[in-house]
Amino acid sequence: MRIFTTLVAFAVVTFSNVVLGQLRSPSNRPGRFLALPNPQKCANRPKQFFFRGHNYFYSGHVPALANRRVDWLDGRNICREYCMDLVSLETQEENNMIFRLIQQNDVPYIWTSGRLCDFKGCENRPDLEPKNILGWFWSANREKMAPTNQVPNGFSYNPWSRTGHKKQPQPDNAEFEINGTTESCLSVLNNVYNDGIAWHDVACYHEKPVVCEDSEELLNYVAATNPGIRL
Repeated sequence: MRIFTTLVAFAVVTFSNVVLGQLRSPSNRPGRFLALPNPQKCANRPKQFFFRGHNYFYSGHVPALANRRVDWLDGRNICREYCMDLVSLETQEENNMIFRLIQQNDVPYIWTSGRLCDFKGCENRPDLEPKNILGWFWSANREKMAPTNQVPNGFSYNPWSRTGHKKQPQPDNAEFEINGTTESCLSVLNNVYNDGIAWHDVACYHEKPVVCEDSEELLNYVAATNPGIRL
């Protein structure tokens, strides 16, 4: 079920430093929005692996991006320029594929397109309450996630970690108690809390590498507006 019917664009103030609880000065960029696709980049996008009709790439394996760590919105925009978006882990097969990528390449963490619906437009929505259980969705396609305290349909396990900074099951919004920042974005962490590879809610300003996945919406848009382009 789609949680929205239009693209979500929102402004954010960014911070850096991946150490929990530490912040830098706010960015001097007053607001950022979702990037439009670049037709040339879309036509030449990295296609490192393929799963059920979609191409994917890990930024650490792309020379131009290999040393970049970005916040969640910048991660989406890097992917979107290539007619892709941050990966959405909607099936156990896809989730296991990304977990293997992380394990085999010793990747400490990545961003996914997972997002908490805690911004304008999410108010007065009983279907999203309580937010930490019912308020999560995949921003790449606006599909609502399963309740976080349940095993998702088609999975044999709950991919959310059983522990974290507060030694509680995820999502736990731990950083809010430290510095008032909501943990509104979904990252896959590699054994950071001695919990194996698992999903965690993380404040969106943290900087991480990304896995990008084809966006049918953006590919269709570029194909329709650039006759003859080969994608």
